[in-house]
Amino acid sequence: MEYWVFVESLYNTTLSLCFFVLMSLMYYIGVKGYRAKNRYGGISSILCGISFLIFGYYNSVIGFFTYPWMGFLVWWIGMILILNLIFTTIIRMDIKKMKREVKNGTMREENAREKSVLRRYIRRMTKENPYREEIPFKMEIIRKSFHLSGFLVLIAYAGFFTIPPIASLVNDTLIIALQQIEPSYNFIWGNLSNYPFGLEDFQAVVEITMFALIATLVFVIISDIIRIVWGPEYSFFNFLTKSMLREKEKNAAGPQIYIITGFIFSYMLFMANIIPDVRVFFAGILIACLADASAALIGRRFGKRKVILRNKEVKSIEGFIAGVSVAYIIGLVFVGPIYAIMGALIFFLTDYLPSVTADNILNPIFIPIGIQLMVILLGLPIGWF
Repeated sequence: MEYWVFVESLYNTTLSLCFFVLMSLMYYIGVKGYRAKNRYGGISSILCGISFLIFGYYNSVIGFFTYPWMGFLVWWIGMILILNLIFTTIIRMDIKKMKREVKNGTMREENAREKSVLRRYIRRMTKENPYREEIPFKMEIIRKSFHLSGFLVLIAYAGFFTIPPIASLVNDTLIIALQQIEPSYNFIWGNLSNYPFGLEDFQAVVEITMFALIATLVFVIISDIIRIVWGPEYSFFNFLTKSMLREKEKNAAGPQIYIITGFIFSYMLFMANIIPDVRVFFAGILIACLADASAALIGRRFGKRKVILRNKEVKSIEGFIAGVSVAYIIGLVFVGPIYAIMGALIFFLTDYLPSVTADNILNPIFIPIGIQLMVILLGLPIGWF
């Protein structure tokens, strides 16, 4: 076997193994959460684990990327692991130092005025319960702002008005940069002439968009696994987001894991041509992002007519109207008035019917699949023409 073919196979196998490892960890977390009577988080985490199993199988059989992009992703995983290990080491050292200061009487345990942001964070995580049954409205806004990631995926793939696809800009910039360091590239990755994409190459847009999705998943999930296994004070992502944790996330993955996993699953279906029209994918993820955020925020801020579901979760009629309306409008823009009905209907079913599974993972998967099934059954063109 040629050396660089072997290297490509090694990177691809490593990436598949990473998915299988994540699958095992999420299964462990899911069982842990379920046993801790967090059925919502436990089942949702296990569902993520099943998705990672599918991702690993898909990558081993078909492959998400052409060489060297799967290698770039493996390096990214390594760098994120190192970053998180450095952060956890710093936290451990600071905790030990704080305990010594308390023991020696140089700092009062409860009333000492902390010198740094990091120490205030540690004290808040270790002296208070970071998991809240209900978070303040301002924190809810910050949490839901993560749902704007759907727009980032759209801009990465399709651009925005005069802005070209970000994935295309990344590829073109990388090609120019690699030409400047060609000898180094040749040594690490093989002959630059074998780089798979050219300038303004559409296939580069497809693969780099998926690269961005999986890279984002890696960034948040490693930190979240550390939060669950070692404690929230050791989570770098938790530190960055100022710890906006809910009780549902105790012994379970956070909502950012669910929604990105759903994105990757649906985009994988697009790459595999199971969902051949990318507009169906974008309708699904944007409905999942914006309709859910609209329902939550409008319901929290203006919801007066409460609805208690069978799982005892409280919703509001105002939030329901906002969510379904936004879902239909987004569907109207991307897939036309007929298929928009299906998108809004699935959003309603997953978001408002009692469930023990996070709608953040169900919506971005089921909405594109539902719209695609309706396209097959009706045979009508997608969009307005």
